[in-house]
Amino acid sequence: MTMVDTPRRNSRTPPTRTPLLSPATRLQTSFAAVRVSFTWLGVRKTLTQSQKAQAGEPFGAEQAYLSASKKLLDTGSPQFREVTSIRNRIVSYWKGMTLPYPEPGIRLIRQDQLATFNQTIIELQDQLQKAVANLDAHYTQMRAAARQRLGSLYNETDYPASLQGLFAVEWEFPSVEPPDYLARLNPQLFEAEKTRIAARFDEAVRLAEEAFTAEFAKLVGHLVERISGTGPETDKKVFRDSAVTNLHEFFERFKSLNVHSNTQLDELVQTAQQAVQGIRPQDLRDQDALRKQVTNQMSQVLGTLDGLLVDAPRRRILRSIPHQSQPVA
Repeated sequence: MTMVDTPRRNSRTPPTRTPLLSPATRLQTSFAAVRVSFTWLGVRKTLTQSQKAQAGEPFGAEQAYLSASKKLLDTGSPQFREVTSIRNRIVSYWKGMTLPYPEPGIRLIRQDQLATFNQTIIELQDQLQKAVANLDAHYTQMRAAARQRLGSLYNETDYPASLQGLFAVEWEFPSVEPPDYLARLNPQLFEAEKTRIAARFDEAVRLAEEAFTAEFAKLVGHLVERISGTGPETDKKVFRDSAVTNLHEFFERFKSLNVHSNTQLDELVQTAQQAVQGIRPQDLRDQDALRKQVTNQMSQVLGTLDGLLVDAPRRRILRSIPHQSQPVA
């Protein structure tokens, strides 16, 4: 019988290890940038110098010391409020699906959520266009009302002929990485840009951690106050369902967007989630023992969260110190 030698693993050879990615690297490789901006008609206009002088006469005030404006349209009308409401929904949806990024107007979204986000914003854009069309249909009446209310301050030239196109939302997915051509043209500058971008993602991690901690503390604090009856003018049995449901929504968003930059925060979220798991708002109203149990557990979570909020500046300093990634088996 022929013996075949099989290779044996050297017991002294260390196992293959995969480097542990930092939270900033995970953020940079798993998320994309998204920018949302609005075109929005201004409904206030600064008074002219002569108008300010006229307005100050009854008070004996000099125009140089006055700051005054006039309101061009009634923003409290149902049509205008609907337009504003859709804008607020767009902003809430955008922020709810994303993490902050240290550049104005840009936030970070999970790459696997890009298609869902894009489709939802298209639907909201359609709703906005319909609401603007409805507002425009009432525009003549609103201008007539403004003429009556503003009196001599009314100026026809302050008003466009139509509102179409003056309320709009735009969005894009800009690159926040250094361009590839820069590596060919100037490798040294390319490396400098990579370092600068990496620092921005470090900052993005800090911003996300602080935002999650602050929001979590606010939600937990509100629930404890409402069910314990310790806050001003509160009744432990009178609270809105949102005190609990908002917390559950936070758990889902945290799970989706978390890059695990703070182990202590991860553990606190898990503890709080277990404390209210399967519990309905009505259960807390009806069961004194359960309400006391949840209050005690959440109070402990809140106490630790307060420490995290106070300790945030020190954590920022420590994070800015360069460190090497530790390997993991």
